[in-house]
Amino acid sequence: MSLFRLIARLDIKGDKLIKPIHLEGLRVIGDPHLHAVEYANQGADELLFMDTVATLYGRNQLTDLLERTTEGVFIPVTVGGGIKSLGDVSRLFRSGADKIAINTAALHKPILIKELSDKYGGQAIVVSIEAKRINGGKGDWECYTNNGREKTGKGVLSWSYEVQKLGAGEILLTSIDCEGTRKGVDLALIKAIGPDLDIPVVISGGIGNPHHVTEARQYADAVAVADVLHYKRFTIEELKCLMPCNEEVINPLSPQQQISQQDPLT
Repeated sequence: MSLFRLIARLDIKGDKLIKPIHLEGLRVIGDPHLHAVEYANQGADELLFMDTVATLYGRNQLTDLLERTTEGVFIPVTVGGGIKSLGDVSRLFRSGADKIAINTAALHKPILIKELSDKYGGQAIVVSIEAKRINGGKGDWECYTNNGREKTGKGVLSWSYEVQKLGAGEILLTSIDCEGTRKGVDLALIKAIGPDLDIPVVISGGIGNPHHVTEARQYADAVAVADVLHYKRFTIEELKCLMPCNEEVINPLSPQQQISQQDPLT
């Protein structure tokens, strides 16, 4: 699998960077802007900002953080949390986002995925899937919303194929069971979801060391890492250097960002 990406994930509550376990039990880490800049400088291929309380308050509140970060960071930035309309998406793109990630709104109104991909292009639309094992862990997973709090009754596998047909350009697949555990990714989940999809899958949840990244890259197009960075267990450079066959790891820039990198004043 080529063009594998290491993405720094930052879960944000208000003005604080936090780290949950199983998307619960939040611990404050610090200033999200400072950490975002640090991870970009370490060589992260992308940044992922997730507003963990946006659905609760009815609006994504990361525009100020986006504007501050993208003034000096020239790697792609994805933003998720509380996005439910074309207006929300437009506001975030104007603030510097390269991609947006939707979850709750997509499940409630699947046609929104098509509307957004038709307007902005599928490459800019990520569908976030929060997956939790059901039926005693016998190969079935259910989609959750509201930062892993609400059941939907929707199967993860069928939903992933549906969002692909609707025009999503990427899936962010977060394993609630593995998230924050440092015990490795849910390989059964990504093995089940990956083979029949033609769009990239980013796996999130469970990364604790370079070996876990190596396992994930066999089946996913990217991994989003958080705990391992926030607690300084490894840096992005160390994850890349300690991961076998790291020559395929990339640092992609959009055409607009390539121009900005050449002339930061534009």
